[in-house]
Amino acid sequence: MEKVIIIKYGELSTKSDNIDFFLKTLKDNVRNKLLGIEHEIKYDRGRMIVYTDNIPEAMEKIKLVFGIHEICIGYQYQDKDFALIKENVLRLIKNISFATFKVVAKRSDKNYPGTSIEIAKEIGSHILKGLANKKVIMDNPDLIINVEIRLNDVLIYFNGERGLGGYPVSTLGKGLLMLSGGIDSPVAGYLAIKRGVRIEAIYFDSPPHTSPMALKKVENLARILSKYNGEVRLHVINFTKIQEEIIKNIPNYYLITIMRRMMYQISAILASNINAHIIINGESIGQVASQTLKSMQVINEAIKMPVIRPVCTYDKLEIIDVAKKIGTYETSIEPFEDCCTIFVPDHPVIHPDFKLVKEYESLVDFKTLIYEAIKNRKVIKINEYEEKNYDDLL
Repeated sequence: MEKVIIIKYGELSTKSDNIDFFLKTLKDNVRNKLLGIEHEIKYDRGRMIVYTDNIPEAMEKIKLVFGIHEICIGYQYQDKDFALIKENVLRLIKNISFATFKVVAKRSDKNYPGTSIEIAKEIGSHILKGLANKKVIMDNPDLIINVEIRLNDVLIYFNGERGLGGYPVSTLGKGLLMLSGGIDSPVAGYLAIKRGVRIEAIYFDSPPHTSPMALKKVENLARILSKYNGEVRLHVINFTKIQEEIIKNIPNYYLITIMRRMMYQISAILASNINAHIIINGESIGQVASQTLKSMQVINEAIKMPVIRPVCTYDKLEIIDVAKKIGTYETSIEPFEDCCTIFVPDHPVIHPDFKLVKEYESLVDFKTLIYEAIKNRKVIKINEYEEKNYDDLL
C-alpha cells in the first residue's frame, strides 16, 4: 500500500484528439508548483498520481493548479485480489467517523470479474458485516468510498476536494492582461488563466500623477495572480507624456476615449512583440463611460488584435465575489489611484463620434509617443514569493 494524491481531470477528458498534450502540460504545471517538495508524478488518461512524503503541503499547492477537477488523498495497491480489496477498504474506514456511506466502484480493467455495480454492492455488504450501526444511502452520505480497479493497480479513496477546473495554463497560448489597480482586471486575468491562457501583464504608470504605491499595489496583484499563472512578467509603461498631451490638446469629455485608444495601441504592439495572441481586460458592459457598447466599439477600432473581456457580463457584486475568492479584493481596494482614475472628466462622452475621435487624435503626434513609451518600458518578473527581478529595458 502507498498513500498518494490522486488527481482527476474532469473537462480534460473531453480532449480526445490532443489529450496527451493537455496531460503532459498539466503534469509540468503540477511539477513546477511542487518545486522544493520531493515528489514523483505518474499519469495515464484516467488519473494522475503524485507520490510524496509531504502530502499536506503538496495538496495545498496542487489546489492552485488549473485543469484539475478533483483532488483526493488515497491509497494505491498493486494486489488486485478482491478479498484483499474488501479487507483493505474495511481497514481504512475503521478510524473514520461516519454513520452513512455509499460505495462507488469503477472497473477500467474490463477483464476483472463482476460489473462495477456488483463490485460496489459486495464491498458495501462487507462493510455492513464488519461495522455495526452503519447505513448505506445514495444521496449525501457522510462518506463516499471510491474503489477503482485499474489495469495494473487498485485505488481506494474517499471524499475528495474540488479542484479549480479549467485547462492547464499555457495550453491555449498567451495573452496580455491590461492590469490596473482596480477590482475588475485581476479577476479578468484569473478567468483567462482558468481557460488555459498564460498571461503577461501591462500597467500604465503616470508619475508624478500616480504614486509609487499605486505601482506597488499592481505588483502585489500580479504576485497573487502568479499563484495560478506561474511567473508574471509585468510591463510597466510610463504613460505620463501621452496623458499630459491628451489633457493639453483634447476636449475634456473625450479624454477617456482617446486615452483608452492609446492604451489599446500600446498593448497591441507589445502583445505582438511578446507573441501574445490576445489582449485581456476587465471591462464590464455599462460599468463606466468607456464601457458602453458604442465606446467599446470606437476604442476597439484602434487595433486589430482580438480583445477578450472575461467579466463583460458580470455585475460588480459578481466580480467582487470572485475577487474575494481568489485573494485580490483586499489589495484592489487599497486607496492608491492609477492613471485610469485620475483626471476623469465630470461628463465623459458615452457615445463617442468616430470622426471626431480621428480629428482629435490628429492634433498630437501619438505615434512617436507610443513607440517611445514601449521602448522605455520597465519589465518586472513577479512570482508568488516576495523576490522580484527586473529585466533590462527592451
